[in-house]
Amino acid sequence: MPIIGAHVSTAGGISKSIENAEKIGAKAIQIFGSSPQQWLTRFPSPEEVKNFLTAREKSGNPPIFLHAGYLVNLASVKKENREKSVKNLAEHYQIAQSLKAEGLIFHLGSSTGTTAEDGMKNLISGIKKVLSLVKGPAKLLLENSSGGGSKLGSTLKELATLMGGLPPERTGICLDTAHAFEAGMIEYSSKESVKSFFDQWDRLIGINAIKALHANDSKTVFDSKSDRHENIGQGYIGKKGFTNLTGEKRIADKVWLLEVPGQEDEGPDRANIDKLKSFFV
Repeated sequence: MPIIGAHVSTAGGISKSIENAEKIGAKAIQIFGSSPQQWLTRFPSPEEVKNFLTAREKSGNPPIFLHAGYLVNLASVKKENREKSVKNLAEHYQIAQSLKAEGLIFHLGSSTGTTAEDGMKNLISGIKKVLSLVKGPAKLLLENSSGGGSKLGSTLKELATLMGGLPPERTGICLDTAHAFEAGMIEYSSKESVKSFFDQWDRLIGINAIKALHANDSKTVFDSKSDRHENIGQGYIGKKGFTNLTGEKRIADKVWLLEVPGQEDEGPDRANIDKLKSFFV
């Protein structure tokens, strides 16, 4: 059985996230270190950090991942946006280091207004700048996109190019199952198609680059280029798709993090965690 966790709320303080995870049976945790909707970063106080680390230890030291802000776009054609993005991502990365997280997961952004090639260059340059500003064991984890418009990171080729330009000891990938489906990267329609995808991944990038998965079903069809998550087994990936995916032994030891709407539309819940677990039995 892999480690199955979820994105959980930090309402009431970051240490509350540990309790919130325990309530739904999550064995790994993803949180926001600060508001994902603002450029201004609120750093947790030393007391908050201490309370979080104490609660984490009491809970058995589950793996911790942070998710960066949504405004970050290191690939932007606008220098001002790139500079603001570097600053914001670096600040969230500092929080991840202070919480002794395994990694900080971030969206790769869009090359709107320039070519994909120039956007990729901006993105790699921005990531290297963030790595130079913040030191520590937590990794920067690139999240694949659902594609559409000028979004970067929706193909194996782009992910391979990005990882080829970055230090592997400090970076990795969080593979979002819904985004990969929506981008047309993988359909999960058979065990053979899943195997073929990860064979390709291993040749171009390496399975070891995957440090976590966002385990999400999709509300939209294959290759829709539309990013909309659904509860496990209730979307277009469905039970068959997750059965085929969870049968791939090369990713069975990864951390699987749920970002689904939940049965009550209040975020990941025990029902979704139990459903994902059932595919591994």
